Amino acid sequence: MSNKQITPVKLVLLGEAAVGKSSLVLRFVSNDFQENKEPTIGAAFLTQRCIIGDKTIKFEIWDTAGQERFASLAPMYYRNAQAALVVYDITKPASFIKARHWIKELHEQASKDIIIALVGNKLDVVEEDESNRKVAYEEGETLANEEGLIFLETSAKTSFNVKEVFMNIGQKIPNPENVTASGEQGRNDARVDLNVNNDSVENNGCNC
Repeated sequence: MSNKQITPVKLVLLGEAAVGKSSLVLRFVSNDFQENKEPTIGAAFLTQRCIIGDKTIKFEIWDTAGQERFASLAPMYYRNAQAALVVYDITKPASFIKARHWIKELHEQASKDIIIALVGNKLDVVEEDESNRKVAYEEGETLANEEGLIFLETSAKTSFNVKEVFMNIGQKIPNPENVTASGEQGRNDARVDLNVNNDSVENNGCNC
């Protein structure tokens, strides 16, 4: 990995509270899951390096709080981001409506070439009892097709499709020679933010 140029990718997670954003990141970065994770306050910053094809990517991940009182802070985090995960809970229709809102906001205010992945989380809850599903797979798929998004359903609890989400994003990141200074700008923005639960984790073990 040290022989490859590292491409920094600023990635932001958006979505309603309790949809599992932090659990997805924890599973990706540390391959861990906590059943009763405390709500994120402001945002948490974590990193993970992956080899994806011929690229070594360092994901610089901003996990934003989902509570409504923190919504106005979101532009701070998605500004200059190269990628975004918009997460909803497939057992909660209101979280899917909120996901639509975030997608619209990203298209209007974020970088025009931002890579967006729509993620329907908590598939494990549906697998336990299909009646728990309140958002059909086809609804997510249709929205993703209409908006030109990556789409996957995941389970942070079982790790199903979690790595695949980030791998799909990484595959769409331009090769290092085509990356502009926006990656550097993203890193600078990240460091000066004061509304952060500073639980940074560095993990170099992901070979996606």
